[in-house]
Amino acid sequence: MADETYHYDVLIVGTGNAACSAALAALEKTPRVGMLEKASRRDRGGNSALTVLMRFAFNGAEDLRPLVRNYSDDEMRPLLEGLPHRTEAELWDEIMRVTDNQSDQEMLQVHVTESLKTMHWLASKGHDWSPATIRDDNVVTMNGGGAGLQQRNFSILEKAGVVFHYETSAVELVQNGQGRVTGVKALTPTGFATFNAKSVVLACGSFESNPEMRARYLGPGWDMIRLRGVPFNTGDGLRMAMDIGAMPHGSWTTCHASPQDINLPVFTVPSAHSLRDSLTRYMYPWGIMVNTKAERFVDEAWDTRGRTYAAMGRAILAQPSGIAFQIHDAKIRKMNLYTPNYASATTARANTLEKLADELDLDAAKFVKTVTEFNTAVQPGKYNPDRHQLDGKCTAGIYPPKSNYALEIDEPPFEAWPVRCGLTFAFGGLKIDPKTAQTQHVAGRPIAGLYAAGEMAGGLWVGNYASGSRMMAGATFGRIAGTHAAIAARQS
Repeated sequence: MADETYHYDVLIVGTGNAACSAALAALEKTPRVGMLEKASRRDRGGNSALTVLMRFAFNGAEDLRPLVRNYSDDEMRPLLEGLPHRTEAELWDEIMRVTDNQSDQEMLQVHVTESLKTMHWLASKGHDWSPATIRDDNVVTMNGGGAGLQQRNFSILEKAGVVFHYETSAVELVQNGQGRVTGVKALTPTGFATFNAKSVVLACGSFESNPEMRARYLGPGWDMIRLRGVPFNTGDGLRMAMDIGAMPHGSWTTCHASPQDINLPVFTVPSAHSLRDSLTRYMYPWGIMVNTKAERFVDEAWDTRGRTYAAMGRAILAQPSGIAFQIHDAKIRKMNLYTPNYASATTARANTLEKLADELDLDAAKFVKTVTEFNTAVQPGKYNPDRHQLDGKCTAGIYPPKSNYALEIDEPPFEAWPVRCGLTFAFGGLKIDPKTAQTQHVAGRPIAGLYAAGEMAGGLWVGNYASGSRMMAGATFGRIAGTHAAIAARQS
């Protein structure tokens, strides 16, 4: 029996934010767009449904007005007082800062200069944002979070006639005799099918859901990690592209990994996105973290939360048993710093440090010594837990230091939050032409008919990451990929 066949001008593998952005852009030039999704319809959309932020350049309130149409200037003013702008130069410096100056500069230039344009383009499609209330260094969040963004995307695309193929796993790129990509072979619920296309956009995530690839590229221990995201991103798109000579690019040994509740499940699907949101544990800058030996092991506030959280998971994973404890005292509770999701967190509480240590099964003497040494090292200065600004209130004479937000832990009751590392996505990807998102061959030339976006495009993130950047890059390079894939389809 012959394989089923389908025909599109632009075929997109994946249905996350980058893929949907590619589809929205492609529709501006052709109506014949198809999308392949490994998951069921219920759990479509990848990790994009499990986030809330996009980090972009803006020069002031006027740049935000098209995004927050339903909010008054008075409602925006408190946020703009804390973060009145994030210029292109500031966004460039910020990303270079978190990646230790290793971000691909050509990729970064496009990411920075196109970010606001992409936000306004998304707004023109029907998306909107609201003032940010979470403890982060961004000013707006997507209405309904990533789940809301994706629901709107699917509604727009379905109304436009885009065909979605669910429970369909791409397994091989099809090429003609000249090396042009002309489609995808995929496994559907009824068997293999061939999806012919004039252009193909790969936007199906990284390899974070594949234990073998995690161990191969990220190293020992990563094969057993738990996912802060979906189980579907098993590196299929990367493998297919590299099988035909696509050039790997970026940091294949680092990833986005953050502190999560000790009871983080093995993975989370979009239909359970509220569970995933409740498990993030990002209060570490306003306290200390200790490992199972009752020792501090990291500077908890070397930068703002939004510029450190994606690296904190790696630091936690490196500890005995891959477990740490976030420690706070009553002062933090009185200052109302906790995010709402801590109300459901796994926790321990006690009126003395010794009793808290017993609750955590830590050596009480060592724990008290660690906290006492930290308290003694805290330097004078004004404590200001502003999510947008570093306060410079630090420690001296201990290692590791604490560079900001250092406040003595001395007022009961004391609280502890056991955490583990949760992996969101890997940073390695494919080399693309940043201006067109066309995938590049190891021979130093573009691969005709093949484009990549989202986590598939490597080079931007190295070692660390700033909150909201992935969604922004996904939308930006997705828009670019869809536009140029459609142009190439028309020309062919």
